[in-house]
Amino acid sequence: MTKWRGAAAICINDKNELLMVAQEKPNEPELWSVPSGGIEGSETYEECCIREVWEETGYKILVIDKICERDTVTYDVNVHIKYFEVKLLGGKRKIQDPDELILDICWKPLSEISNLKMLFEDERQILIDYIQERKGQQI
Repeated sequence: MTKWRGAAAICINDKNELLMVAQEKPNEPELWSVPSGGIEGSETYEECCIREVWEETGYKILVIDKICERDTVTYDVNVHIKYFEVKLLGGKRKIQDPDELILDICWKPLSEISNLKMLFEDERQILIDYIQERKGQQI
């Protein structure tokens, strides 16, 4: 079975909004997730996180802390992904994804997380746990 390693960014702005990207699956509407992607070459998980946010959103970020790790199997691929808390440093909202998977970039209010159509359903609980535990907000 193939192995895939990647990183994901959890970025919350001053307005309590979460940076999210939308992708589309065949015959499905926009599905939301946090910016994420696979490790390239010899880059670290943190370097991957920074690059993926830049590619998918046009924003520059700083990795603050590792939040959690998740293992799953998707399409017969063993997936290992690390989620990081990140801080927005600058940049401008712009899709520049070389994989051409990103349809939209949006800052979603934290209160909407429970109702979003998610690309990865198990990611929703990671986000809710993070918001409740680290940000002290109920969802």
